Amino acid sequence: MEQQPHPPVAETQIRVRYAETDRMGRVYQANYFVWFEVGRTEMFRQFAGRAYREVEEQGLFLPATECHCNYYAPADYDDLLTIRCWVGEMGKVRVRIEYEIINANTGVRLASGHTIHAFTSKEGKILRLRDLPEAYEAMARTAGVWERQ
Repeated sequence: MEQQPHPPVAETQIRVRYAETDRMGRVYQANYFVWFEVGRTEMFRQFAGRAYREVEEQGLFLPATECHCNYYAPADYDDLLTIRCWVGEMGKVRVRIEYEIINANTGVRLASGHTIHAFTSKEGKILRLRDLPEAYEAMARTAGVWERQ
């Protein structure tokens, strides 16, 4: 995969719901992956100018092939969190998306991580991104590498 020089960073905010906490009153670790998905979806809206659903309608699906999260500090019920998301690398058949979750009130970094996604058809067949021009444009805009040719 080719690393991109200065990718744009999308930001979105969420507030921790009571249902996302465990018996200790802390956010349960699996919720961070749900929030990564929230950030990824909003990143498409912000940079590609379309919803991820529209990218799927163009024939491109992005199943996760790898997920990773580092935890630094806990989040609690009703904390306001900022999810930062950007494309770390974009290759011919996959993309690596980076994440950072920060407590919006204190500025403390709570978690960081990445997901890697393959470019596939609805049936799961691996696709070369450039073979789908509209989907390629959406991904290239999201990665900050789109130049009209």
